[in-house]
Amino acid sequence: MGDRLNQNYLTIKEHQQAIPFEIVRKRSRFIGRAKRVGNEKEALQFINAVKGANKKASANAYAYVIGRDDHIQRKNDDGEPNNTSGLSVLNDIKHKNLHNVVVVVTRYFGGTELGASHLARTYGETASGAIEKADIVKQVMQTQVELRLNYNLFGKLQYYLHQNHYHIVNVKYTDQVVVTVSIDTPKVKAFIKEITNLLSDRFKYQIGKEKYTEIDVK
Repeated sequence: MGDRLNQNYLTIKEHQQAIPFEIVRKRSRFIGRAKRVGNEKEALQFINAVKGANKKASANAYAYVIGRDDHIQRKNDDGEPNNTSGLSVLNDIKHKNLHNVVVVVTRYFGGTELGASHLARTYGETASGAIEKADIVKQVMQTQVELRLNYNLFGKLQYYLHQNHYHIVNVKYTDQVVVTVSIDTPKVKAFIKEITNLLSDRFKYQIGKEKYTEIDVK
């Protein structure tokens, strides 16, 4: 799929605290927590923090997906039967098309075995519930475009930008009006053409750096 993180992608809202999600099956408690991370070190720190807070748990299974093209993918059953826990968590992250995310599912054993298929399904359901508790955002690659124009053209430009749902980042009032607009990177050339037609080329522009913008999905 190429350099996936050079494209738009889904993840959990930045700096959001993990919200626990719990399922009980045959008296065993399964508690899921999902969090956005920027690298493997952050993922391991979160995993260790969950383990440290749940030292009496029978397992803290986890999985995470990180990096360009999701090149870092890890899973761990933490003592559960092979591929009944970590793989289920990993599959749910990938099924939801999330990136730069870690999920830990803590199990407190209730005394009754669930069987491999039931156990795997429960781990997957818990991971899914933990992710659904989080705020999912879309990371969109955008470019800031600075427009410089005379005051008599500002009202026309402002109306056009609002009508077409363009995001105005900043407006500065100097000898001219300087309007900074954030545009989806692939649409920058088309945007400049639109404004050229609107203002009959009576403006100057400067294209800034690309960066990701976080847009709420739910």
